[in-house]
Amino acid sequence: MPHAIKSAKIVEIAIPLYLDRTFHYLVPEELLERAISGRRALVPFGTRRLTGYILGDAVGTAVTNLKEIIEVLDSEPLWTAGELEFFRWTATYYQHPLGEVVRTALPAGINIQTRKGTAGEQGALTGGKSARREKFYLPGPGLDSPRLPGAKAMEILAVIRESGEISGAELRKRFGVCSPQLKRLTELGLSTAEEREVYRDPFKDHIVTRDEPRLLHTHQKNALDAISRCLDQQQFVPFLLYGVTGSGKTEVYLQAIFHSLELGKNALVLVPEIALTPQLTGRFQARFGGGIAILHSGLSDGERYDEWRRIRRGLARIVIGARSAIFAPLENIGIIIVDEEHESSFKQSDGLRYNARDLALVRGRMERAAVVLGSATPLVTSIHAADLGRLTLLELPERVEGRPMPLVDLVPMKGSKETISAALSASLAETYDQGRQALVFLNRRGFATFLVCSDCGKPLTCPNCSVTLTYHRQRGQSLCHYCDYAVPAPGTCPSCGGTTLNELGAGTEKLEHDLKELLPSARIVRMDSDTTSGKGSHGRLLSRMSDGSADILVGTQMIAKGHDFPEVTLVGVVNAEASLGMPDFRAAERTFQLLSQVIGRAGRGESPGRVIVQALDPEQYAIRSAAEHDAAGFYRQELEFRREAGYPPFTYLAAFALSGLSEQTVSEQADTTARKLARLKSELKIRVEILGPAPSPIYRLKNRFRRQILLKAANRGDLHRLLTSWRQQGTVVSTVRISVDIDPVDMM
Repeated sequence: MPHAIKSAKIVEIAIPLYLDRTFHYLVPEELLERAISGRRALVPFGTRRLTGYILGDAVGTAVTNLKEIIEVLDSEPLWTAGELEFFRWTATYYQHPLGEVVRTALPAGINIQTRKGTAGEQGALTGGKSARREKFYLPGPGLDSPRLPGAKAMEILAVIRESGEISGAELRKRFGVCSPQLKRLTELGLSTAEEREVYRDPFKDHIVTRDEPRLLHTHQKNALDAISRCLDQQQFVPFLLYGVTGSGKTEVYLQAIFHSLELGKNALVLVPEIALTPQLTGRFQARFGGGIAILHSGLSDGERYDEWRRIRRGLARIVIGARSAIFAPLENIGIIIVDEEHESSFKQSDGLRYNARDLALVRGRMERAAVVLGSATPLVTSIHAADLGRLTLLELPERVEGRPMPLVDLVPMKGSKETISAALSASLAETYDQGRQALVFLNRRGFATFLVCSDCGKPLTCPNCSVTLTYHRQRGQSLCHYCDYAVPAPGTCPSCGGTTLNELGAGTEKLEHDLKELLPSARIVRMDSDTTSGKGSHGRLLSRMSDGSADILVGTQMIAKGHDFPEVTLVGVVNAEASLGMPDFRAAERTFQLLSQVIGRAGRGESPGRVIVQALDPEQYAIRSAAEHDAAGFYRQELEFRREAGYPPFTYLAAFALSGLSEQTVSEQADTTARKLARLKSELKIRVEILGPAPSPIYRLKNRFRRQILLKAANRGDLHRLLTSWRQQGTVVSTVRISVDIDPVDMM
């Protein structure tokens, strides 16, 4: 019932909806002790009952007509005061509702929402992901006597005594149905049973050999000493660990984390993609044994929930994960490591559009921790920050054991219709004959980039998106990689009914096909999003390279970074300029990074490496710089371009994306939004450049028409003042979706 009072226990609650405010609720007397910050509460919200997040007491607030919370859903807090401060900062910076930030930080499935709850539903509303409980059996105080049970029970008892303790699940695996025997052993006091909570273990199938710290070369030792001094002083220091491929960055991470653990501090490690997690996790398990948790989207909801609870309860001291792990409930952090800090996959592309790489610096400052951003190809903005002294630069300019960087040959492909050049074909055959391994990289999946009608000359396009369909021969489909629209292939031309469709362009599926024709007896593995959709598929494919059961790994960008295969002596790059055609000011930077990373996969073992890069224009500066290992030259030229064009690191950006089913409505709303921003800019007397509205590069996506507005400002404060003012003005209720992306990475 609503109340009109001036003094009572009132709590502030964030609701996980797109609302720019929090709400106040009264706490009934029976919930006074339980309604504390960090717990979820079931609250009435309009005609619905929703899960809200208790942020704390609303002190000194005069209130009228407040509703009461219905129930408190947790017996222990889900976040700390420090984590809430981090959530609030994130919500403010990314202009996103606080309730949505908290929802993002919590594990999937923990939030409950209903439209119209009743008292009878209460039991179902207090859950979330359920914990698993299991009985464990230990030797009991009873003595063997003439009343001993049967032979099977005695076998079970022998196993219990030998193990010290063993789970019921393990006993059932060994002996089949054994509940009667276990019951009898317990009755006789020969065994005792304890019921405990058990966690789903994502490492259960991992077998690792214990590893010892390796001797560091001079540059590694200098880097470790600098990080260790920061850890000893418990200071926030942001480091840029800039090391060429194969220079031993991971060993520096491992030894720095060991030092942090010795000091009683914990460690958070962020990696850009699931594909990198199995190999890195294996290195950490081999070095540290237990006490490691992983968080990424490749886990089941149950595994993720269990890992989250292990971290929350202090049972894991090292957390490794993809971007969402930045919200891991890890306390007492001494060091945060962001491996491959240049990767765009640290940026969330929808909902809360946070960048985990940037938030690592924020959380590190709040925790007074060392933050290490590691990369062989750092962001242009990171290099500039290091030049200005905002990041402490630690350089590893040489490979471990003095191994040379691979030799790179540039092969011009202008006028050639071949997917694999003669030079690459010969090198692949030679490498295979020598019993070595090779990587072949092409950053496009599918068999053909698209099909073109030989009669009318029109390509097959997606009816829902402004893109061509990619031909997948094994599926027998032409597929849209954005909305998954598919038609049988080759099929007929929808424009003229023609039956002759020509294949143009090549993807990883065609590359695999051509390699099998070139080397029929070679064991070839393809790694792209078509072959890695199943759980654990990344690890299984990579293990074939590690154990030598594959000769050639073909794939997209997921094979280009972070992997360490000592037997890979040859890397081939097909269509090196594929990413240069993107309508994005970062196209050259991404091309340089991707090529440098994939080039660095060669020659990481005792044998020297060779790389063959196929390109239409081998003289393009990003391609030439990567081939010559000339990072300094690339950064110098790219920074000059950014300065002249007014792009980061010399400006700050925000992007408005508008989309809707009606082209005219989207266009009108975009014009209205741009005019409103221009008016607010004038009223605030700030310097912000407003570009657009203009059609998005992919103008139609999933049947929605899309336009965008780009804001540029030399001062971050001006940009945020304009955005805050725009939000406070409120938006017109419309069928057009409007999202704001702070520090956008994907401009498509």
